[in-house]
Amino acid sequence: MKIKATAALLMTAIAFPAVAQSTVTLYGLVDEGINYTNNVKGNKQFSLQSGSVQGSRWGMKGAEDLGGGLKAVFQLESGFNINNGKLGQGGLMFGRQAWIGIASDRLGSIRLGRQYDSVVDYLAKTTANGTWGGGTMSHPYDNDNTDNSFRVNNTVKYVSPELAGFNFGGTYSFSNDTNFAKNRQYSAGAQYTIGDLLLAMAYLQADHPSATAGGAINNGGDENFVGSKLRVFGAGATYTVGAAKIGLSYSNTYVAGPTTSGYVGPITPVSGTLSSLRYQNFEIHGKYQFTPAFFVGATYTYTLSDFNATTGKLRPNYQTVGLMADYYVSKRTDVYVQGAYQHVGGDRTGTVLDYAYVPVASDVSSNRNQIVARVALRHRF
Repeated sequence: MKIKATAALLMTAIAFPAVAQSTVTLYGLVDEGINYTNNVKGNKQFSLQSGSVQGSRWGMKGAEDLGGGLKAVFQLESGFNINNGKLGQGGLMFGRQAWIGIASDRLGSIRLGRQYDSVVDYLAKTTANGTWGGGTMSHPYDNDNTDNSFRVNNTVKYVSPELAGFNFGGTYSFSNDTNFAKNRQYSAGAQYTIGDLLLAMAYLQADHPSATAGGAINNGGDENFVGSKLRVFGAGATYTVGAAKIGLSYSNTYVAGPTTSGYVGPITPVSGTLSSLRYQNFEIHGKYQFTPAFFVGATYTYTLSDFNATTGKLRPNYQTVGLMADYYVSKRTDVYVQGAYQHVGGDRTGTVLDYAYVPVASDVSSNRNQIVARVALRHRF
């Protein structure tokens, strides 16, 4: 009896604040599948993997009408691994998003907390990995963060209202350190929609990412590269023609003083010191919606890299091909198959970057080629 009474009181206490909200929504998604990788350090591998097209997550979001066209808004979103129940994003409780803000239909919104940068908000909409393909289709090491390898902490974000098809936004992430610029981030982006055409562009800069635990980018392994500076800019477009949608994008990533990749570990040249890395990603992708429940997509990315060391400049390149078919068995549940092939060409650097690596694989290949295939079930609630 006591347990029932206590439970009832607890539920009342939890529910009471929600009554004052105009809206509170609990939501989530589970993405689970079997992966096959043809070469993981020389061996074939079958594995069960949580999240690929989309990371498994649950969250809460809400809004309260404050009057005068203003709303208080919030979102808390937690990533998790369905295979072992562990939290994602380095074990953070709300590692995907955690923010609060004020929104106005006329003036836009200001949000404070852990959020996505402008590359994710704008440029990613013109890529395969940022729309329908997920991590399997992302650019090498997700160097441009279009697959949101990292979120940004301590962030003030502005999002404009839509003005005749145009909207824009930006972020500033505090370092929360006495050294103001140590592990800070800032970004800006914009998009324009006219009919079936979407145009987007974005810029991001992070100074000393992951240098401090309390800064803009966590040092818990969710960063794409660790270095003294990360700079990304890019632009892209998508166009819809009937049941077909095509996309083109270009992104340019510069990393000064790189020491580690969040995906493949330390980057240590055989001789000399690595001063900088640059990646230029040229992507074309297409998707065809055969029925409202079934689509097929394909993507190709050519990535040109500059490996600048004290011993000289080297130019590796990466070619990535991705395919996907997705069938919805209901409005909230779908089954998909996808695969990606990567080939590394050009100069050899004498580092782990010489080996092919599709970002959802558990490790690098033993050579310059790698294939990953996946069959998965996804459910939204």
